[in-house]
Amino acid sequence: MDDAIEKSAMRKIYIRLLPFAIFSYFLAYIDRINVSFAGLTMQGDLQMSAAAFGFAAGTFYWGYFLFEVPSNVIMEKVGARLWIARIMITWGIFAGLTSLVAGPNSFATVRFFLGVAEAGFFPGIVLYFTYWFPSYHHARIVSGFLIGLPIAVAGGAPLSTAILGLDGMFGLRGWQLMYIAEAIPTVLIGIVTLFVLTDRPEQAKFLTNEEKTWLANKLLAERKAKEAVQTFTMWQAMFDRKVLLLALNYFGIVVASLGMLIFIPQIIKSIGAHSNMTVGWLTMIPYICGGISLVVWGRISDRMQERRYNLLGTCLVSAIGLFIAGYMMGTWWALVGMSIAAMGFYGSKGPFWAMPPMFLTGTAAAASIAWINSIGNLGGFFGPWYVGVMKDLTGSYAGGLYGLALLCLGSAVVCAFFLNIQNATKQTVPAGAQAD
Repeated sequence: MDDAIEKSAMRKIYIRLLPFAIFSYFLAYIDRINVSFAGLTMQGDLQMSAAAFGFAAGTFYWGYFLFEVPSNVIMEKVGARLWIARIMITWGIFAGLTSLVAGPNSFATVRFFLGVAEAGFFPGIVLYFTYWFPSYHHARIVSGFLIGLPIAVAGGAPLSTAILGLDGMFGLRGWQLMYIAEAIPTVLIGIVTLFVLTDRPEQAKFLTNEEKTWLANKLLAERKAKEAVQTFTMWQAMFDRKVLLLALNYFGIVVASLGMLIFIPQIIKSIGAHSNMTVGWLTMIPYICGGISLVVWGRISDRMQERRYNLLGTCLVSAIGLFIAGYMMGTWWALVGMSIAAMGFYGSKGPFWAMPPMFLTGTAAAASIAWINSIGNLGGFFGPWYVGVMKDLTGSYAGGLYGLALLCLGSAVVCAFFLNIQNATKQTVPAGAQAD
């Protein structure tokens, strides 16, 4: 009887929450990384060096870093429906305002406030999932949610470069049109969020009373199992050794992934793609590979009920791909290397984000998930800036990619020797859960 109720409840929750989460993250990432495509013309129009462009683009992550934890703690207090809607509406406004920048300083300022506005969205959704899903679903649901990321890049690449081709329409540059066109849907969906999102399972009209009771009992049993091992205050959790090691591992992954991501269109153009539209289509390839890896590796991790060594494997794959891309720079094999690296970057997401809920609950989980993400996302500043500096110094992107590969190896070392996190809820997994 419980098996039937579980399958019915989980099916309804996946159908209700996952499409919305995917589409929201699709919009988030479009508004975050369209700067990489804008750079094809914006950098020249505003007379910015590669280093200045990478620095300004990366200031987004400082705003993200400073406001991530407060945002997630507020969401825990006021509820996901109101707070996620606020986040989406304000980040859509600042994404559109990027069309008004006139130089490196104004560009860096708007990017910073875009980060402030978006802070808390990703960790807020990860935290929101812990209200609805037992632990043995976490890698799958996070991987499913994050599929919006490579879809955003793969789908947004030809879309963004097509809009760049409208240069001169309404008296605007192509990159200005792109920022405005891709910001409007975010504001609209933010308003819709107020009417479609449900804060907690007990408020869900789409679940039966039996399904609500089963889910409440399951989540309560998992919470008690974790708290029986250790109960954390918010500050204890944020500075717990395991949380800081997770943040260190994630920092290396994010520096590498966003260092590559921001410059992929320009790297592809340097290899020999002549038109911006061609660049857009070719940019899809690494992220199609990444999207497949994201889903497959998340399901493998859940089936195995193993996180640490799956994460280790993804870090090593990323390092290998970046080394190949750097070594083969100037040839189309560099695109192959970046595709392999993307498989590692996105394959890491499911096993990684399933780890914090293995030992954290409540406000401690809210703050720590945001803290890990905010520290990691500082890599979004250092990665593009570093790659831009190396390009200006050497005339090639190869040196930057080698450095990113070393960071992935550093993340692999942290994972291999230090991330021994026990799953306090593993004993609560039903016998057939891995085969769902």
